[in-house]
Amino acid sequence: MLSKIKYVVYYLFIQWLPNTKYTPLFNRIRVFYMDAVLGLIDRSESAIFENRVYISNGDNVQIGKGCHINENVFIQGATIGDFVMVAPNVSILNDSHTFECIDIPMVQQPKVMNDNPTIGDDVWIGRNAVILNGVRIGEGAIVGAGAVVTRDVEPFTVVGGVPAKLIKMRPGYE
Repeated sequence: MLSKIKYVVYYLFIQWLPNTKYTPLFNRIRVFYMDAVLGLIDRSESAIFENRVYISNGDNVQIGKGCHINENVFIQGATIGDFVMVAPNVSILNDSHTFECIDIPMVQQPKVMNDNPTIGDDVWIGRNAVILNGVRIGEGAIVGAGAVVTRDVEPFTVVGGVPAKLIKMRPGYE
């Protein structure tokens, strides 16, 4: 019950504090709350946790130190490494519906649940990207804006598109 109250406080008050561009104080309050109260983020001076970030189930979320999570991000579940940048409007998903039986409506078919994506250290996820359940994004990778990541992303690669495909290797890793 106490855990639910902590999330109610987050959704009613903490997530609505103004964006960091107005004052860093609001970011410090959000980062403190996410660390000290919810235990979801490793607090550090460089961490940024903007307003209107939706955390579906805190039991399935771990965010490393120095991460920048921008506004309107939806995190259903994930393990996020250190120094990761997540642009606005990104969705990180950890479940989906099965759809094998055509005689049963998809909404009534079983869910594949809690298959958290793993996002390595020093990853940059571009605006409006979608990360599907179970994928692994390697260290130093860049996911382009609007990409839909359906498969694992190798370290130090740049991917983009729908579905996301290799665009190039980062300089120095060709």
